Amino acid sequence: MAPSALETWRSQVPALQGRWYFNYGGQGVLHQQVLDAIQQSFAYCESQGSFSGVINHWITEELAQTRHAIAVELGVAAETITLTENTTTGCNIALWSLPWQPGDRLLLTDCEHPGIVAIAAQLQQRFGIVPQFVPVLGLESDAAIIAAIQHHWHPQIKALMISHVLWNTGQILPLKAIADWCHQQGALVIVDAAQSVGVLPLDLTALGVDAYAFTGHKWWCGPVGLGGLYLEPNFQAAGQPLFVGWRGLSSSKNLLPVPSWQPNGAKFEVASSCYPLLAGLRTALDLQRQLGTAQERYDRLTKLSQWLWQHLHELPHIRPIRQTPPPTGLVSFEVVGAAPNALMQRLETQERLLIRALPHPLCLRASIHAAVLESELEHLVMVLSR
Repeated sequence: MAPSALETWRSQVPALQGRWYFNYGGQGVLHQQVLDAIQQSFAYCESQGSFSGVINHWITEELAQTRHAIAVELGVAAETITLTENTTTGCNIALWSLPWQPGDRLLLTDCEHPGIVAIAAQLQQRFGIVPQFVPVLGLESDAAIIAAIQHHWHPQIKALMISHVLWNTGQILPLKAIADWCHQQGALVIVDAAQSVGVLPLDLTALGVDAYAFTGHKWWCGPVGLGGLYLEPNFQAAGQPLFVGWRGLSSSKNLLPVPSWQPNGAKFEVASSCYPLLAGLRTALDLQRQLGTAQERYDRLTKLSQWLWQHLHELPHIRPIRQTPPPTGLVSFEVVGAAPNALMQRLETQERLLIRALPHPLCLRASIHAAVLESELEHLVMVLSR
């Protein structure tokens, strides 16, 4: 990546002016062009009449263009993309669309986000399913992770709910091998992709997963409130929407006893939403490409995060959670004698340095984007060395 391109990009991001930002895994930063695209879309809607024929046509085009832009990034067809609010919404859509029966099992890892575990708890209450957990925290080899899943397998497992990149350690799970094995057992694979979309170069068709839920507001640096869900065509056709509305219908006639659904990802969309965000996300995707290809961005952020991991290892009062260099931009670590939440707050108020405290394991997490500067990492190490 040319330094001038990175410096130009950063100079137009308000959140990066006068502070040290390491929270891309929680929420990315908005480029001024993204803010402008959202504002201009709002202004256009009002100038044409928010519920006019012109705007209704504009909305249709905006939805189609955004599904296409997302699909290009993920290596899939636009028809497989459902637009959502965030990752958790997409996971809800996929999990609640299944025909659960009492005694069915849902396998999760012990590193899933609390929002996902809560879905499993509700499915248990509603349908009598059995959530089952496989321990992967601390496993840093593909073979060990696959062996753990196989060891904890049960013939009544209907689906595996798993993260592509673990939100607390940054471990990349061997998703293709896991999906292949689960399919051989007759189980579906639903993926929390909050920490992989915008980080990894992706080809979901090659990965072979059934559902892949993600958001635009983290590593893509898009607006909060807009995400997506990839559904494999057979899964999409068989799934039944939990929430329904006019966007998911192919016709407003003959809705009883069974509505006629859209033959694409819109089937799981509901009704009116904040349409100006669509232009914001597409602009954010264009701007990410200014920082390099998906592979170039991934190579840079892993190089940066491994540099940080190595230098944290050298500090006697810092204990990185991983024993091996991180394969993504997530670097989690303990500071001996310091409570993570208190230290996080002190760093923000006294140092203008933004970082994340995690509950499990209890630690701090730095999220290293391709737009992070080497000098920022040097500053982080210097502050922590104190």
